[in-house]
Amino acid sequence: MAGSGVRIDGNTLRLPGGVAVRFVRTLRLPEKGTHPLPPGLGEFPVRRVEDHAGTVPAEWRARGGVMLPVYLREAMWLSFSGTREPAALQVGVGKVCAVSGRPWSDRLARDPQNYVVLPRQPWLDGINSGKGTVRQFVAVPLGLGATVEGQVTGEEVWGGVQLQSFPLKEPVLAEWRRLEREREEARRRTLSAGPAGGFGAAMPMMASAPGGAMMPAAPGAAPPPAGAAPRRAAAMGLGVGGSMRQEVYRDDRPLTDWSEEAAGRVFVHLVTPPEWRRITGEAPPPSPVDRAAYTRAGLPWYDYYDADAEDLAPADTLEAVKPVGDWLGDDLDPWQPPAADQVTPLKDAQGKPVVDGDW
Repeated sequence: MAGSGVRIDGNTLRLPGGVAVRFVRTLRLPEKGTHPLPPGLGEFPVRRVEDHAGTVPAEWRARGGVMLPVYLREAMWLSFSGTREPAALQVGVGKVCAVSGRPWSDRLARDPQNYVVLPRQPWLDGINSGKGTVRQFVAVPLGLGATVEGQVTGEEVWGGVQLQSFPLKEPVLAEWRRLEREREEARRRTLSAGPAGGFGAAMPMMASAPGGAMMPAAPGAAPPPAGAAPRRAAAMGLGVGGSMRQEVYRDDRPLTDWSEEAAGRVFVHLVTPPEWRRITGEAPPPSPVDRAAYTRAGLPWYDYYDADAEDLAPADTLEAVKPVGDWLGDDLDPWQPPAADQVTPLKDAQGKPVVDGDW
């Protein structure tokens, strides 16, 4: 099976072209109203499927990629902090584009745009479902029809998250690098001594370190013995929760600037905590923190706005996606909105390669 060009660095997925993606635990928002950006509560641990070939379901081995543990109705966001050079990144949820609402494609498209532009897009908290807003990614099991995949396509076949990166074409990238060198030289002449800021800095939305120590993965797991009955997957996908203020930015480059073929891709399997323990032998992260306790503690929420960027129009198919509460019932976790002074405005070593599979 061919490599995907993707590697794991700690809990960071590194795709070709310098793209960095982290999956961040966060507070689940109420499904009514529009809210500031919730804080990060630590990274999800990420492991290669290939390292646990003897304990993962057969279809996961076929699809390759990586896996991470997530609780029912747990929310997450994707951080792109650390991405070094311009890249176009497609984000699929059950092979439905989280930006356009269209089926997964091996090519970039502009009308509607089916990718986010890095590093301008610093993170993505949900599907592009409203003007200047997204609806939060929330984990749900396949089979209920509550996932974005189930609501848009009428089927729940894939689940998980799909990522695919496209770099700039070589002449365009060479010109970008030349201009960056010139800008850096100009900054050095005009700025006082000290580190420069930017998207490569530590994640501003991290409110605390990841909870719980993680045991190292056990590489080299043997495949199941011949004649063993294949284990069915306790498959999870992403539905949507509450709405938050976040823009998905329009690409201001011509589509011809980007490579016509992806440089790398990866399938991210979502694993229930009991399955995670069985597959990896590791303890899953602790259950998500109580929202009211977090807010009472005075910890921060965020608003992010880029005056130089243009928001993409919401996709009709994604606007119509209903929250997971329509399937799972009312959210009984008490909600305490943050005080105004808790909302903070933002802005005016490689491991083994991740194996790709058939998906």
